[in-house]
Amino acid sequence: MGKMNRALMLDTLTHQRQSFLTKGTPTVQKRRSDLKKLRLAIVSNRQAIEDALIADFGSRSRHETVITEIMTLLNGIDYLHKNLRRFMRSERRHVPLNFQPAKAYVTYQPLGVIGIISPWNFPVALALMPLATALAAGNRAMLKPSELTPHTSQLLEEILSDSFSPEDVAVVQGDADTGKQFSQLPFDHLFFTGSTQVARHVMRAASENLVPVTLELGGKSPVVIDPDHPIDHAAKQIAYGKLANSGQVCIAPDYAFVPESKLAQFIADYDAAVKSAYPDGPDSHEFTSLINHAHFDRLTALIEDAKQHGARIENVGFSPEHAKNREKTIAPSLVLDATNTMKIMQEEIFGPILPVITYQNIDQVIDFINAKSRPLALYYFGPENKNRQRLLTQTTSGNVTVNGTILHVAIDDLPFGGVGLSGMGAYHGIEGFRTMSHAKGIFEMKKWNLSQVLTPPFGKFANLLMKLLIR
Repeated sequence: MGKMNRALMLDTLTHQRQSFLTKGTPTVQKRRSDLKKLRLAIVSNRQAIEDALIADFGSRSRHETVITEIMTLLNGIDYLHKNLRRFMRSERRHVPLNFQPAKAYVTYQPLGVIGIISPWNFPVALALMPLATALAAGNRAMLKPSELTPHTSQLLEEILSDSFSPEDVAVVQGDADTGKQFSQLPFDHLFFTGSTQVARHVMRAASENLVPVTLELGGKSPVVIDPDHPIDHAAKQIAYGKLANSGQVCIAPDYAFVPESKLAQFIADYDAAVKSAYPDGPDSHEFTSLINHAHFDRLTALIEDAKQHGARIENVGFSPEHAKNREKTIAPSLVLDATNTMKIMQEEIFGPILPVITYQNIDQVIDFINAKSRPLALYYFGPENKNRQRLLTQTTSGNVTVNGTILHVAIDDLPFGGVGLSGMGAYHGIEGFRTMSHAKGIFEMKKWNLSQVLTPPFGKFANLLMKLLIR
């Protein structure tokens, strides 16, 4: 379908909505068939997906693509397929005595047409998982993939157009202006994954048509190491979460709290973890490139600003000189003596740079985190003690992984989403299905019902019932 102007996008939306109204609510068999078609399309095009991502990033580990994009998608689709009948089942609700005999229940019906705006950092998984959820909930969908990954976006259009009618699934390609027009369409729900800055414009545009939105954003996700936790284990897990996709992950650990007495050990263990994960540096092609030169320049500027404000930069794994041998690549590094005066502690980093803050007690950590916007994720390494209990109960974040990083996103039965500036609403799990469904409450009264005594003319039964209720 390719690039469209607003009139063509609106025409596509109109046709999808008309198809939805004409054909009615899809059966469980139809929804499962759609999920199977999507799954087959992903499996059949695995090689093409890997190639497209390499073309867009310059260097993108095939293994990383399989694990973070393809495997994640297949697991998510299988989860929806397996649980779909349960998700679609109506729920009985309580009916008070004074309204008996009757029954109350909630049914979940499709909203209609879902608009999906997906990002560039995981351009396959973060486009097709919302799509799979929309199809499972019985909706039609229009997808606007990122213009920053043109090869992948083109492949997505080809894959989906081969598998689905445009009345069911349509792909709209184009630049930021196209995305702006897309967000202004009168969808039944708009699902956006991206930056907080762009989300403000998306939400403002959607509000013109009172379109409800789900915003999957980001933020500065902290990681806290308890003094009693093995530093080498924490360093290895943090390196994994921080350097996946070269740090271009919305839930990547953004900065780390390390016990003051363990800083030197953490630096050494983190360096060892990076060298173990990427023994050949960027030349191994396991270390992903940054998406473009603008992103490279932004990260370089953050490092320089930190230096000017007194930070010490500790290179780990491989040197900046080694990284210069490959385009759009920044070497992993630690920013020591990080303070809030530095831009790197004010902006989401989205790169392989980890500021480190030392602490003496958990109160410092809690106060620091709560002074910032609520993060999309929080990570804690340590035993089940008072520090852990206080951190988890006295801070608010989207999700938490304990003794690991980023893997909560792969647990399909958990909701995924942010809070405050890190997002609005959630998907994955039954929460995703319900996000893209309308919960319709239905109250069925019998021919004779106790509530009739509460209608005019009011009499002694109403008085008696009131006495029973307020006793």
